[in-house]
Amino acid sequence: MVHTETETCCRIEVLASMLERFDEVLTSDALDFAAHLHMKFNPRRLELLSKRSSRQKEIDDGLLPDFLPDTEHIRLGDWKVGPIPHDLMDRRVEITGPVERKMIINALNSGVKVFMADFEDSNSPSWKNTINGQINLIDAVRRTIAFTNANGKHYALKDDTATLMVRPRGWHLNEKHVLVNGDPFSASIFDFALFFYHNASTLIANGTGPYFYLPKLESHLEARLWNDIFNTAQDELGIARGTIKATVLLETIMAAFEMDEILYELKEHSAGLNCGRWDYIFSFIKKFRNQKDFVLPDRSVVTMDRHFLRSYVNLLVQTCHKRDVHAMGGMAAQIPIKNDPGANNKALSKVREDKEREVLAGHDGTWIAHPGLADIALEAFDAVMPQANQFDIKREEVNVTADDLLKVPTGEITEEGFRHNIRVGIQYLAAWLSDNGCVPLYHLMEDAATAEICRSQLWQWVKHSAKMNSGTTITADLFNEMLMEELNQLKNPNNEKLELAANLFKEMVLKEEFDEFLTLPAYHHLN
Repeated sequence: MVHTETETCCRIEVLASMLERFDEVLTSDALDFAAHLHMKFNPRRLELLSKRSSRQKEIDDGLLPDFLPDTEHIRLGDWKVGPIPHDLMDRRVEITGPVERKMIINALNSGVKVFMADFEDSNSPSWKNTINGQINLIDAVRRTIAFTNANGKHYALKDDTATLMVRPRGWHLNEKHVLVNGDPFSASIFDFALFFYHNASTLIANGTGPYFYLPKLESHLEARLWNDIFNTAQDELGIARGTIKATVLLETIMAAFEMDEILYELKEHSAGLNCGRWDYIFSFIKKFRNQKDFVLPDRSVVTMDRHFLRSYVNLLVQTCHKRDVHAMGGMAAQIPIKNDPGANNKALSKVREDKEREVLAGHDGTWIAHPGLADIALEAFDAVMPQANQFDIKREEVNVTADDLLKVPTGEITEEGFRHNIRVGIQYLAAWLSDNGCVPLYHLMEDAATAEICRSQLWQWVKHSAKMNSGTTITADLFNEMLMEELNQLKNPNNEKLELAANLFKEMVLKEEFDEFLTLPAYHHLN
């Protein structure tokens, strides 16, 4: 362990190894900058997290979410967000992935409009991954990034690359390896501050800017906190306010009732909203987990044509276009299947249908997780959207109510769906504990959000003694029995984390009190 301390604004301790080039990221000035933001804004972060807990108690008591009466004037007001930078006007296809070196190069070279470099759901936040990710982004911004694999294949940036956006970790997470006056850093502030400090000026000089995606917000007050951090960060470095642009991932049911308000809080920094569909489904399960009437069917049948998801999409497009800002579509989880042409064609067909649905709904762009899907997504949007975006599609006919957003999808719970959730949950968690947060499983690209759906569904089904379509009642004993059967099928001497993952997963599913995020207890086991 190496301890690094600075006394400029507070005591900062780095409680982890300083590997090669880590000193380029963890400079005294950069840590001071990050710690200053943490000290100023962390109390508000903790207060807002406490508000989440209070609101959960109200929901458990039957007080379901609704549009806020106190902010009706914002929803009805005639206002717009700040101007959109030229390199964010056309975002028809964005690729996302972890801050791994080869991934960054391939994503920036993939021919899409934007690459979102992810410190969050597709990244396992080990110390090595987190700081190497910052190093990789510094090199990418300076266009010096390169990589040579074990077979001698060399990767480097092309002349024409995607616009870079960065997603820091969510408000709920800490960075345990760095302490400020003895307390762990806010992971959100840590990720944002280090990237912004090292890269903002270079990005601006290159004709672009510091652009971000903000995950898992649950209220406009949480957006206001980000906006205040942006203003302070820009002031500290002598950068004009409004230079930062941020797209909010609309991936919680609570935020769905505050779309206008979130855009309003981020006004001069806003770059729109994104339908973070997988986290949104997880949030729907999580928030209403104690309500017996909110039990969901198999994940495979909770598709974007279901009423509550279609309503969420329509409201998001309408809200964003009313304010002349981007309404981004979500991630198709399918990935190319190289060894089975029939299955590959079926998977690609699903991607094409999904992207056609999004562009016809009025979305201005969409997400992919694999470069092999870029052409399909581009073709779908090019066919309908020859212009840069669809801000002129106002969707004025849309009238989404609270009941629309809260309509529970019906369908069956099957044994295969139950077992699939177990298999995916265990394998994803084992990979995450092994430093990999983006895992191809059963021809889908799984990240923390999709694993969370698996976990939360199992918890909900056990909690409410849900019935399978066979008539079997789901119990803790049944879960234990099937978990052991699936684990025995998965056991692999080369996967030393599988047993730990299974034990953690079992504990989280059978807990009386639901863990807000699987990454919170799992993080204790991550180096």
